[in-house]
Amino acid sequence: MPSPLNFTPIPVVVPDTPLWLQMCAWKVQAGFPSPAADHTRKRIDLNEHLIRNKEATFIFRVKGDSMNGIGIYEGDELLVDRSIEAVHGNIVLAVLNNDYTVKRLYRRGGVIKLIAENPLYPPIVLKDGQELLIWGVVTRNLHKLY
Repeated sequence: MPSPLNFTPIPVVVPDTPLWLQMCAWKVQAGFPSPAADHTRKRIDLNEHLIRNKEATFIFRVKGDSMNGIGIYEGDELLVDRSIEAVHGNIVLAVLNNDYTVKRLYRRGGVIKLIAENPLYPPIVLKDGQELLIWGVVTRNLHKLY
């Protein structure tokens, strides 16, 4: 059964124009606020903060629930960097037999698997004759909270 995260990618190229936001220079506590919080802040460019290689980074919207176990939900937007070499344990955008999917890469002892982070989906074990291309490595998950 193919994963519901399979999709035809329509990447969005990250624009060159900076997106400036105010960034506070302190960490947010889960308790009482700091009285100094009102006096410290700086501006950051989200492109510089979130993206390592802008020429090789694309945004993809998630469809399906096979990665829910690690907090990747349907509708989330993933930053995928094509310049990073995928290694065992990375979350990757993979192309398996011309189908795109987001999974955790397992590569040990000559065995290659694409592993879902939802127990409803079994691992996809790469077999002889199957074509696998790692399109890129997922570097960030943009998850909307409201």
